Amino acid sequence: MDSIQNDMDCPACGSSVTLEVGPDHPLSASPTDALLAADEDECIEVSRNCWNCGWHEERKVCVASIETTEGDEAAIERAALLDEITDESAAIESLAALEDALAEVRRKRRLEQSTADTDADTSE
Repeated sequence: MDSIQNDMDCPACGSSVTLEVGPDHPLSASPTDALLAADEDECIEVSRNCWNCGWHEERKVCVASIETTEGDEAAIERAALLDEITDESAAIESLAALEDALAEVRRKRRLEQSTADTDADTSE
């Protein structure tokens, strides 16, 4: 297995642990890199080791399916907007402002729904 350092602490003694991805990955591979490079139905072995007390943990992450939005411009734009909305919302510290924003989103959804219902009624 290939080893990289990380910022996790050993649950047994509190020392730093190494995170190893292997066995078929380069020394510099992170779990994220290994996971993103994995094919469908491939499993990634990850272990954490404390060289201070000997604590060890092994995990296997298996990729069941891979979904992409490549080529679907609307899905890509929607995902980007959701990320932007999430970032903006996370930056708001005022509970009242967050409640107002949620109320506005819900109001717009109700208006869209009632407009869609009205359009459906008139086209029948």
